[in-house]
Amino acid sequence: MMVTQLITEPQELTRGRRIGILLICSMSLLIVGLDVTIVNVALPAVGKDLHASMSGLQWAVDAYTVVLASLLMLAGATGDRFGRKRVFLTGLSIFTAASLLCSVAPTIGALVAFRMVQGIGASMMNPVALSIVTNTFTDARERAQAIGVWAAMFGISTALGPVIGGVLVDGLGWRSIFWINLPVGLLAIVLTIRFVPDSRAVHARRPDPVGQLLVVTVLAGLTFAIIEAPHRGWSSALIVGSFALSALALVGLLRWERRRREPLLDLRFFRSVPFAGAGVTAVCAFAAMGGFLFLNTLYLQDVRHLSALRAGLDTLPMAAMVMILPPISGRIVAARGARVPLLIAGVGLSGGCAMLTQVSATTPFWYLFLAYAVFGVGFGFVNTPITNAAVSGMPRAQAGVAGAITSSSRQVGQTLGVAVVGALTAVTAHHAGLTSHAAWWVLTSCGIGVFALGLVVTSRWAHRTAIETAHALNPEFLEVAR
Repeated sequence: MMVTQLITEPQELTRGRRIGILLICSMSLLIVGLDVTIVNVALPAVGKDLHASMSGLQWAVDAYTVVLASLLMLAGATGDRFGRKRVFLTGLSIFTAASLLCSVAPTIGALVAFRMVQGIGASMMNPVALSIVTNTFTDARERAQAIGVWAAMFGISTALGPVIGGVLVDGLGWRSIFWINLPVGLLAIVLTIRFVPDSRAVHARRPDPVGQLLVVTVLAGLTFAIIEAPHRGWSSALIVGSFALSALALVGLLRWERRRREPLLDLRFFRSVPFAGAGVTAVCAFAAMGGFLFLNTLYLQDVRHLSALRAGLDTLPMAAMVMILPPISGRIVAARGARVPLLIAGVGLSGGCAMLTQVSATTPFWYLFLAYAVFGVGFGFVNTPITNAAVSGMPRAQAGVAGAITSSSRQVGQTLGVAVVGALTAVTAHHAGLTSHAAWWVLTSCGIGVFALGLVVTSRWAHRTAIETAHALNPEFLEVAR
């Protein structure tokens, strides 16, 4: 069946309507972001109630992010093909239903399975929402500011996750952390049906099931090996085989995608240094955030013996920075480009984690709060330039896929951050965080990576590669950000 063009021209929309669409898309990002971080503060309670091991707790976090990372590119392409509004609504529905299932999970295995279903729904929301925003705001300056607001919502949800989780866990139990998604999800569904116009790419790309299977194999194999290695042995046949399978799948993915006319993962995008750099920066930044939340939650509750509520409240210095700074970062990106925000982000992330390499069971709380605030400054500045680089210089018809690749990078980073720091800490949650200085140094190196990438991706050479890549992708829609 021929796919008809259903692109709604953004200039036909009033400013109020565009702002409304931005808020609706941001609402979906709120609940997706919350579920990345809100679970962390509930981990000790989940472990006690469901008798979960350390690896079980890691999977409670990573099952969601692995699936989310694996399917984001497919979801972006599906939205471009079948209509972004339709895919967005489907994702909202699946995510909301899965949240209800998570709240009644009887075992850790069931919780992990339902978290995977949540990840399926979330994968259909993030890249499609970004594509809707990108196609709604076409002016480069206005789009950068809109992306700043959109990214701020993710930052807000990421920052408030531990705080909201602490309140809910202490007041109503860990199962209540999933209830918050129900009213927000249902409201977003109603508003999307009412106000969001449908759009799709002019040219519908063909499905790539082989490429999708290889992506899942790469991420799942790598994550499984890192999480399970401390318990099964790094030299065990299963762990070595998982690493090998992941590596072979990666080689196969690159060769397969290079030969396809319409690949799931368009390798031509990575000829643009700003785009490729945005993906690597996202991995580094979100590995730092994922590892920070995982380690810090167990440190505050298992080492400092704080309640879930107190542990959540203690992260407020970080949360405040992450809520306040993304719009400021967006304005700087719109006016002066991405270099300054990325360099500030690198300094903040590495500085905050470096301070936390010195924590012990008796570290003064003022020192912790200062470290959290410094880390929050870094994370508050990083998301907007990453997001803007992902879609700038790409034809709008491919915005869904371009945004999905960078969104996948975020979730890959989150997944690896939790997996790696979990492997570096003690085998059981009881001892996690007590002697985890090595893990904090790994996260510090992630922040240093963000700083170094900030210098590279904002260079004149990088800008030239973006122009060349955009022209190669589609000469008629050449549009490169500053």
